[in-house]
Amino acid sequence: MSTSKREEVSSHLRYIRQELRDLDQMLNEDGLIPELTELKEIHNSLDALYQLLAGKIKKKPKPEFDD
Repeated sequence: MSTSKREEVSSHLRYIRQELRDLDQMLNEDGLIPELTELKEIHNSLDALYQLLAGKIKKKPKPEFDD
């Protein structure tokens, strides 16, 4: 992936992450609480993708299993 393309993708991902944070804040202020696990999954997926593209690979989180 070219450097300019990578920067463009990283920029889009940063924007999406910020939008998700804003959405979560608005929903909490309005008393509407989304499924926390869904939000965490989305955020973790986007964060992992961003970290991969930015070259900052973090330790993979432990998988969580539902009982």
